[in-house]
This record gives sequence, structure tokens and C-alpha cells, in this order.
Amino acid sequence: MTAELDRQQEILEALQGLRQELGRLSDRVAALEAAARGTPQAGSSEVASEELLLVIGAAVAAYLGKKPRIRQVRLLSSPSWAQHGRATIQASHALPHRHA
Repeated sequence: MTAELDRQQEILEALQGLRQELGRLSDRVAALEAAARGTPQAGSSEVASEELLLVIGAAVAAYLGKKPRIRQVRLLSSPSWAQHGRATIQASHALPHRHA
């Protein structure tokens, strides 16, 4: 009888662990879906960090050859950039081959 009770207790503990894990996974899926939609999560910031501004400034300085003065940065998300990148990659595979 005690073996049966022990087995039932093990099953209940395993079920409780699965429920907790399912709850954590549900939270992660919700966070990923929100990120895919571009919805900011609690605790995230819409303001660009100082590190990001320094990296942008360094990239512009390397490109222009002089130190830029960054006055404003807007974070944008555009599917056209991704589409253009995919089109470029797909077009590179269709280059004609020259036979000598």
C-alpha cells in the first residue's frame, strides 16, 4: 500500500513540475511573440543606450572620416530592409557563369 502511495506522490510531484515548466515556457513564448510584434516588454527601454549611440557615432566617424555630432536617433523597424537583403542574396545566386 505504501508503495502505491509513494508512486502517486511521485506522479503528483512530476505533474507539478511539468505545470511550472509549462508556465515558464508560456511566459517565454509570450515574450518572443511580443518581440516579434515590436511591442516593448516590461522593463525594456525605448531610449537608445549610451553604448548604442557610441557605436553609431564610431561607425559614422569611420565612414565620414570625422567625428559626428549625433542630435537624434530614432529606432525604426522596416520589413523592406529584410526584403531587399533577401532579394540581393537571391540575385547573387543567379549570376551568369562564363565558360572559357
